[in-house]
Parts: sequence; C-alpha cells; structure tokens
Amino acid sequence: MSRALAAALAAGVGMSALALPGVSGLSGPAASAAPPAPHAGEAGDARLHLVTLTGPGSAASDRVFPSGPTRELARQQRLLDRVGAPEPVYRWTTALSGVAVDLTDAQVRALRAEPEVALVEPNTVRPLAATRTRVVHPAPGTGRDTGGAGTVIGLVDTGLHPDGPVFSGSPGLGRAPRDFRGSCVSEPDWDQSACTDKVLAAQWYVEGFGRGRLRAASSLSPRDDHGHGTRTASIAAGNSDISVRVGREDLGRHSGAAPQARLAVYKACWTAPDPADDGCASADLVTAIDRATADRVDVLSLAVGGTPASPGPDNPDGVDTVERALLGAAEADIVVVAAAGNAGARSRAAHPSPWVTTVGGATGVQRRGRVVLGDGTTLPGAMASSLRVGPAPLVLAADVATRGADRDRARQCAPGSLDAARARGRVVVCERGLVSRVDKSAAVGLADGAGVVLVNTRRGSVDADLHRVPTVHLGRDNGARLRDWVRENPGALVTLRPEGARRPASKVAGFSPTGDPAAPVLNPDLIAPATGLLSAVPPGAERWAFTSGTSAAAAYTSGIAARLRARRDWSAAAVRSALATTSAAVPGSVLRTGAGRLRSDLAARPGLVHDLDPGDYRRWLEGSLGRHLNTPSIILRRDRDVARRTITNVGRQPLYFSSAASGFERYDVRVTPAAVRLAPGESATYTVRVSGPASGARPVDDGVVTWRGATGTRTRVPVLITR
Repeated sequence: MSRALAAALAAGVGMSALALPGVSGLSGPAASAAPPAPHAGEAGDARLHLVTLTGPGSAASDRVFPSGPTRELARQQRLLDRVGAPEPVYRWTTALSGVAVDLTDAQVRALRAEPEVALVEPNTVRPLAATRTRVVHPAPGTGRDTGGAGTVIGLVDTGLHPDGPVFSGSPGLGRAPRDFRGSCVSEPDWDQSACTDKVLAAQWYVEGFGRGRLRAASSLSPRDDHGHGTRTASIAAGNSDISVRVGREDLGRHSGAAPQARLAVYKACWTAPDPADDGCASADLVTAIDRATADRVDVLSLAVGGTPASPGPDNPDGVDTVERALLGAAEADIVVVAAAGNAGARSRAAHPSPWVTTVGGATGVQRRGRVVLGDGTTLPGAMASSLRVGPAPLVLAADVATRGADRDRARQCAPGSLDAARARGRVVVCERGLVSRVDKSAAVGLADGAGVVLVNTRRGSVDADLHRVPTVHLGRDNGARLRDWVRENPGALVTLRPEGARRPASKVAGFSPTGDPAAPVLNPDLIAPATGLLSAVPPGAERWAFTSGTSAAAAYTSGIAARLRARRDWSAAAVRSALATTSAAVPGSVLRTGAGRLRSDLAARPGLVHDLDPGDYRRWLEGSLGRHLNTPSIILRRDRDVARRTITNVGRQPLYFSSAASGFERYDVRVTPAAVRLAPGESATYTVRVSGPASGARPVDDGVVTWRGATGTRTRVPVLITR
C-alpha cells in the first residue's frame, strides 16, 4: 500500500479524485515536481484503464456508508492488490468509486471477473464539441442583466483565461454560494490572484491525455491556451454590461446567460502538436467530474462530444465511465448539461443517459451583406460589420503581393504577404484556405486595405466573423463570378454594403447529431442557440469572437439552468424538466430536436415538472424501474405500448391542466386522464398509450403530449414511437 493511500485511510480523508504522485491538479511544489505516471509504451504492455466499482460514490451513499471515502479507498486497494496492479494515476470516491490505473491485458481480464467491478475500459481521447461554422447570433444577454446569483457553474473544458472584465470579481455578483467547497491551485502560470469572487475554483488534470502528447505551448495549469473554455465560460456566465469593440466596430454590450453565477474551472481538455489530436481523455474527464461533484457545483457543463458507448460483453448496459461519473453528479442533485456533438445528422448524439440534459444545436440570427459591382450587379454573402465601404478599387490579393512573397500565400492573404503601398485604400479579394478567416482580414488591415471580399474556392460554409476590416464572405459560385469580373475590369470600383440581421425560422443546425431510435431514452433533450454566439477569447489580435457548436449551446443552457437554480428552489431533475418542456416546437424529428428550442423566457414558469428522486436513475440503470423513469420525454415501442409519467404543479395556486396528443401521423396516441386539478406541490400520474398503425405504415412516428395550464402554461413532452 502506498504512503499516500495509507495516510488517507488513517485520516479518513474525504478527497475526490485522490491525487497521488505524478497526478496533476495538486497545489504546492511537490505536485509540480512529480514525474508523470507510466502509460502505454512506458510500462511494458500495460495501458491506462478506467476501473469502476459497483455501487454509488460517496455523494450518493454517505447515508449508507458514514465512513465516506475511507471504505471505498480500502475496497479499491484490495482489488488492485488482488491482481498485482500498480499505484493508480487517479482515485475517485465521490461521483463514483474507481481508479485510473495502468493494466496489462491479463489484469484487465482478472478485474472484469471480479463481482465488485462494474466496468473496466481503456482510456480514450474525445473531441471537444466545437465547430468552425460561424453565423452571427446576438449575445445570450445584452446590456445590464442579472441572474444566477448564489450559484456555481462547473465547466469541464480547456480551462479559462481569467484576465479582463468578463471574469472579474464585482459587488454586482450578489449573494455568495453557501455550500461550495472548491479551491484554486497555485501554479507558475496561475497564481491565487487568478481566482476572484467570480472564479471561485480552478483545477487541472492531464495524466490521462499524457504530458508527452502536449503542444509545446500548453500551460500545465488551469489557464486556457486553446480558447474554447474561455468562450464557453463567457457564454454561460460572463459578467454583465461589458463593452464589446472590435477594430472600428462598436458591438454594444455583452452579458453571459447567467452573469451573476460564479465559475469553477476544471481543465481536462488539451492541445497537441497536431490539432487533430486535441481533445479530452476520459480519465481526466472523470477526475474533473468527480472533483466538481465533491466541490458541490450547482450546474456541471461538459463541452465534450464523442460516439456513445454500445452495449457489449464487457459493458452490458452500454453506460461508459464518463456517463457513470455524470450519474454520480446527478445523484448529488447537480444539473448536468452536456453537448450532443457536431458530427451531423448521420451521427449519434453523445451522452444518451437520462440524468444528462443533452443539448443539440439550433440556428440563430444571421447578418448579411452584399458586394455591389460597378455595373450594378450585387453578390450576396455574410457580413458582420455594420460599416459600408466604398466605392473603392477592387484588387485580387495576388496582384498586391509584397516583393518576394509567394503568390499562393498572397492569394490567400497570409500574414505579411501583402504590399501596403498597393493595397492601401482598396478592397482586397482573399481566397479561403491556409490561414484562418480573421487572419486574412488582419493582414489586409495591416496593409491599410479598406475592406475584404473573402471567397470560397470550393463548397463550404459562408460565415460572418469579427474581422479587422469590413468583410463580405461569398460562396464558391459568387466568388468565381467576382474573380472573373475583376480580371475583366481591373481597377473598377465596388461597394461593400451591410444589410444587417435577419431572423429566419429557427431550425436544427446542420452539424447537430441525431438520437438513437433504439436507445431506451430520447436524446438529445433539446436544442439551443449554437451558431455564432458572441464570446470572449484569450488576448490576441482581438478579445472577442463568434463561437459555434453544441458546446456553445450547452454553455448557454447551463447559464439558463443556473438562473433557474438561483430563482426557484427546485431539484436538479425539476430544472432539467423545466428547460425541456417549455421549449418551442422546431420542424424535424424529435430525434433531432428533442423537446424543441430552449425558451429561456418561459423556463422559470413551466406550470408542471417531471420530478424524481435522484436515486431513481441508478434504480433505472440496474433494471428495477423498468421503462417508467420519470423523464420529460417518452419512447414507445409500437402497438399497445404504455408509458407512465408523474407531473407536479410548481405554480403558486391550484390549477386545472388539460392534456392533448398531437403531431402523430401513423399511430393513435391517447393520454389519460384528459385533465387534472393540482394544488401547489401536488402530483398526478398520467398514462400515454399507443395503438395502430394501419397496415403497411412505416414503423417510426413522433409527436408531442402537451399539458395546458389555466394560466397559459404549456408543458410539452416529446414522444417517439419506434420498433
């Protein structure tokens, strides 16, 4: 037995993710000086595995096991000693009981045969749920905003860059959280001053990813060297009334979805030399979730996608270790929100567990602009700027290359490739590729260009970004027309004309994934704004950017969840229900939309909620609840199937609520009772029954059960009918 474990057992330490030599996330010089733990390729044929023991962690079992983690640490060690396993990289006792440890194949087989072991799986690296698609959407809140006071949002992401007014401490944050236990590490790149009244805690975990796989510039601290964590944090809980200015553009004021909420940062996602290798190791994710659960955050936001686990001989229920850790967080009455992923309609949504609010992506407001040619022809595109440019001479970037520059680099407006003497005062045509879109406009701005027309040379998105100079982005066909025109009309004048914002009907974003019709619960739960949310970024050429992806949608939803927790004395399950059942209908299958698009203005008054005891999740997982877990969604398996749900009046007066089933095309769906009268806090159980279909009808159908309250509330419950 190690000295660290022996000391912990002797003291009865209640540590989440007990850190041992070589484990990041500790404070003090001993931790930073420890060598990394051996992993695959460093310890023979041993590879890092995640081992989960049966039963809940201490967050859900303190009433049963008063000794808390001491008992679980001893149980872990007995199993490891039995198979001759080395000292674990991580130990978990709060959200779940388990370890991350290097194991040989023989040790894996031996542990899987142990009755006290629920799951053994290899450590894997998962992608962040971010996408490069960027269309403009307004900030989640604008101007002076409030909400979220007294709550803590735990963000499992790439860390945080805390400098600047977006994350500064302020008396305007309101009351402090009562039960939060988190703390800040102290590192050369993150000292104690980085934590404020706004940023209450910061930890980092890297051993699963591997220090040897890091990019050279990676910061071994909670500091964000990627940018993703800073963006999601500002969307979820950025301070209110922050001035946003990019170049000559005044974009007004910014606020996060819950500007008075505090932040707890758990860095578990890292950058590699090849961006394709960036991601979040499952061992680090579980450690971050375990620590956040021990810290008692109110909302846990996870911006990680990845393919859901499938049932198999070694994992019969198909629930992986990350999902089991999230179960422990839900059992601790934490609202768990996670991104569905960004692989598109042909992929399966991540996090298909009923204790996770899985968020898909919805499109939002778009800003458009046009290039007006000298002959009056207009070419439409995307444009974030509100500044008109021109008439001004139009030039191809390759024709204003600086002396000695590679012509291809100039054509794509790479930094330093343009001659200021020839680009000054002109609108420069830049081709997409080689460098980021905003780097192209920055290069034109440094060369004193008046504006940019960014053109696609192949099929791809058309995006409104925050550029250094006004920019219109054209698609492939209009880009080709423009290039042909400027060659035929050298020196001709053009105008870049902004057309402002438009709000098309909300729909599912193309990158948002689809739920599995064979799954036991409906997934995703809902969709939320996921295209072009204004967000803060680490210092660089600019401090702001537009962020897209289901990670942005999950961050926004996490902020709204924090507002609900601050405003209403609801359980985490009730908050999850309110977020989903007040959502607005969106065209498409419920496998893409879930309950619909999040309505933050209605979530605080849902009328009814589907509440449950957090222990029901584990009972459902173990099979003792059957299919009647009280989720705010329903899956029925064709003819004569039945589901039961319980609703609770969370209003302040007795009310009648009437039910209706709608949207079903192939089956007959009936709800009983047709109406109920409920006093405040009173509950009733209803039954949804399916019959049909007509001979030859397709086997899949979907619709919604709606409960209408006498005060105008609508509680929408999506229903999928499948095989």
